[in-house]
Amino acid sequence: VAVLGDLGRSPRMQYHALSLARHGRGVDLLGYLRESTLLGSCNIHTRSFCHFAVGPKLFQYVVKVIVQAIQLLYTMLNIDKPSYILLQNPPGLPAIAVAWVACLFWRSKLIIDWHNYGYTIMSLNHGKNHPLVQIAKWYEKVFGRLSDYNLCVTNAMKEDLWVNCNIKAVTLYDKPASYFKETPLELQHRLYMKLAKDYEPFKPRTEAVSSNAQRSAFTEMDEKNGHMIKTRGRPALLISSTSWTEDEDFSVLLKALEDYERCINEGAELPSLVCVITGKGPLKDYYNGLINKLHFKHIQICTPWLEAEDYPLLLGSADLGVCLHKSSSGLDLPMKVVDMFGCCLPVCAIYFDCLHELVKHDENGLIFRDSNELAEQLKMLFLGFPTLEGKLHSFRKNLRASKQLRWDESWDQTVLPLLEQNE
Repeated sequence: VAVLGDLGRSPRMQYHALSLARHGRGVDLLGYLRESTLLGSCNIHTRSFCHFAVGPKLFQYVVKVIVQAIQLLYTMLNIDKPSYILLQNPPGLPAIAVAWVACLFWRSKLIIDWHNYGYTIMSLNHGKNHPLVQIAKWYEKVFGRLSDYNLCVTNAMKEDLWVNCNIKAVTLYDKPASYFKETPLELQHRLYMKLAKDYEPFKPRTEAVSSNAQRSAFTEMDEKNGHMIKTRGRPALLISSTSWTEDEDFSVLLKALEDYERCINEGAELPSLVCVITGKGPLKDYYNGLINKLHFKHIQICTPWLEAEDYPLLLGSADLGVCLHKSSSGLDLPMKVVDMFGCCLPVCAIYFDCLHELVKHDENGLIFRDSNELAEQLKMLFLGFPTLEGKLHSFRKNLRASKQLRWDESWDQTVLPLLEQNE
């Protein structure tokens, strides 16, 4: 199982490895190991590449492709003979060609898991007509046809692969792992108390009557019976996660929050907000600069990097998720929304072509097109918060009732038969 990217940010490939190991298969997982992963199986052997970057950008890119090709081929030829090589695309340059050569050497089958197109991601930086983008587009189409089997993340991508690339694929939707679920109140409280040590928005708004009282901004201990309760007049907890890249414009959320703040100042019955944006990436400093220029009275924003085990707990504790992922190709779906739905967390998500395959407008969340629409949705959803009535509650009820398929079940239905028919 190979990805020319950070394994810690490649949950789908981790899930593939875990599913294969669960069925008794030995797995070599190849990639960059910059963050600790969620893996824990004696059948999985992780092999990490060295990261190389020096010199001007174009030189860096050329050298990176050459170094990656050598590293990947060397590693693939020095593992036990695989029956299959399962490769993530993107990034596919040079990975697809190298994996194909390794498959020829080992007489193995090549499976490509299409998450998106690499050339559409490159076009965000360079423009559609840049020579590098055109080369990448040709490369993906030509070398993508060398695979034996193909998986993809949406039916829209399945159709596009067939129509434009003559590649036949099977749709394997991203599904949440079993640990993405609603967080019990006791665990919520522990998480808030932990985060309050480092992040101001999680600290209680007022001093406790008793010095022994355990309080966060959202929860406190009922001193009569020792149970955790939600704090009266608590703020609403809004969460978004991002890799801080060009395909997510966080100024949309910031403008919506400015509108929300203005409405509170004008007397609207809306709760204060704590807005948590998690993740790491190249544009984080830029957006933190914009956030620092905002002077809200009723909204607090923080941008933490959470430990792997804390992220599902925070999703399962939040009141609303916001997704600003705009697919570069219009053909992939945001995994962060999949995880939010696993936690029965309603979502507001920005529109793109195939989003309807995941977010059902007015059923499990809302779809918006700009900051004005998002601001109106936030005001409508949080009016009268935290009463149980209203859209937020009905969305959560619908998510609970939907009995969503989890990754293990989906993988067993889709990928396992494909492997077994060729043995």
